[in-house]
Amino acid sequence: MSDQHEQKKKFLQRLRHRYRLVVMNDDTFEENLSIRLTPLGLVILLGSVTIVMVMLVTSLIAFTPVREYIPGYADVGMRRELIKMAMHADSLEQALIEQNMFNENITNVLRGNTKPDTTKNRPDKSKEYEKLSLNASQKEAALKQSIESQDKYSLAYGSETNKNGISNFFFFTPIKGVVSEQFKSKDQHFGIDIVGPENEPIKATLDGTVVLATWSSETGYTISVQHSNNLISVYKHNSVLLKKVGDYVKSGEPIAIIGNSGEQTTGPHLHFELWYNGSAIDPEGYMVF
Repeated sequence: MSDQHEQKKKFLQRLRHRYRLVVMNDDTFEENLSIRLTPLGLVILLGSVTIVMVMLVTSLIAFTPVREYIPGYADVGMRRELIKMAMHADSLEQALIEQNMFNENITNVLRGNTKPDTTKNRPDKSKEYEKLSLNASQKEAALKQSIESQDKYSLAYGSETNKNGISNFFFFTPIKGVVSEQFKSKDQHFGIDIVGPENEPIKATLDGTVVLATWSSETGYTISVQHSNNLISVYKHNSVLLKKVGDYVKSGEPIAIIGNSGEQTTGPHLHFELWYNGSAIDPEGYMVF
């Protein structure tokens, strides 16, 4: 251990020994420059110079345009332009996908490959509908008997005028187009599908009050109008609704814009329904599309 200690002590002493660096004229032996240094001072000097050089090079790269010539670095403006170009390319790709879907839907409509719309509700499987009691209570039976007794002696009750009351109505055609799917109550298709131009306004078929203006995943934007004589018209798959619940509309007044909203659709069209006294009726029996 003593030998190692002595060697370490001698090494430290060598680092502190002074040496003279002399620059002389080779012809005249005149001393032009003389520098006294120690090995430790030389190491410190070289380390300091190295640190200063690293700092200068780092500052040169970070704060001057020289960094643009180094691989991996790019101009800030160029990076901004690249980001904008990537965003535009993504927008163009999305627009191209939507255009292809639109062209495919139009092709299916022209070829008659459209899927029929349906108003069949999806039951909640978490409930046991078979165990529900559908028998009227005593209060409900008494109320029903009271209402029926009030209309018992009405001149219009049960008459032919009440059954065929809507035959005298002048129905305004909601939209002019091609009927792609007709009324089929047996298949639970309680209306007709009308293919029309894009962005075409949907008009109210009669005077009435808007009783429903909503959106659902199956039928998209849907609006319903209550007319006189217990008649209701329903307009489905719109892109925009122009009226809200409670608005009074006149016959032929725009209430929506044709669209392709909802899951039960394959292209821009209107699903139009007429309900009279709680029963669906065929709209083609009352108007020409």
